[in-house]
Amino acid sequence: MLDVTARAIEGLLFAADRPLSIEEICDLTGSGADTVTQAIGRIRASLEDEGHAMILQEAAGTWRMVSDPAIGATVAQLYEERRPGRLSRAAVETLAVIAYNQPCTRAAIEAIRGVNCDSAVKSLLERSLIRICGRQETPGRPLTYSTTEGFLNYFGLDDIDHLPRRREIEELIGTEGAADGADLFSN
Repeated sequence: MLDVTARAIEGLLFAADRPLSIEEICDLTGSGADTVTQAIGRIRASLEDEGHAMILQEAAGTWRMVSDPAIGATVAQLYEERRPGRLSRAAVETLAVIAYNQPCTRAAIEAIRGVNCDSAVKSLLERSLIRICGRQETPGRPLTYSTTEGFLNYFGLDDIDHLPRRREIEELIGTEGAADGADLFSN
């Protein structure tokens, strides 16, 4: 059985509608960072050891309680109607270009993709998967874009450095597809 601190943190992570940082959990429980980190470890171990349907997931320096991916298809049936629309192929390509080349201007995205990306950038901004992060110090000072914490959470990444590397992508899509994906890394 979990101790009082671990139970309180488990309750916070279960009830939260967004991932919580260690600092937020410290503020809500009045505990120090070491205590919270150790309690999260006990909760994770307890959920795993006892075979629960929930797991703790760390992404972008935050924690959240999610259903075990092994039962994801079963749980997803509850949310069929609330599922947000899928990203278009253009949006996924634009997001990949930004993720691997950030900060990135619209012109750089279009140079890599070879097509206009206005609609895809707008869609990604509306979904908070990218943000305007500044301006490039070149004539015209174009806006630059980068990925957000929402991007990391969406893909379950702890850090942008955890994106698959070129070699890993080539292995996944094979030699033929790798030639198409090579432009992604050209910036």
